[in-house]
Amino acid sequence: MRLIGNILWFIFGGFMSGLSWLIAGLLWCITIVGIPYGRQCFKFALLSFSPFGKDVEYGGGVPSALANIIWVIVSGIWMAMENFFIGLIWCITIVGIPFGKQFFKIAKLSLMPFGAQIVKI
Repeated sequence: MRLIGNILWFIFGGFMSGLSWLIAGLLWCITIVGIPYGRQCFKFALLSFSPFGKDVEYGGGVPSALANIIWVIVSGIWMAMENFFIGLIWCITIVGIPFGKQFFKIAKLSLMPFGAQIVKI
């Protein structure tokens, strides 16, 4: 079921969501200071391309919190709004609710990528 969900996800929005993470990662990697942010973007682009069967655990402490503040100001708020609004659109229909929930998961991740770990469920 996860395979089918991930294939449909990729076709109906996952590609665009993952692409936004990849573009953000490339933009962050332009500077040496932004490389840790870019690496996080690339890691979560993989989650965005196939989120079914994976979950995100949050933690990390003070260094992650400081990095998340910089992230939210520069990139995070825009990516979170993108995923949140697409999730709302998907949740209008009953069939789209699983896709909407995945977009909401990625929207939350867009606000706090540092200290987050992807785990398989």
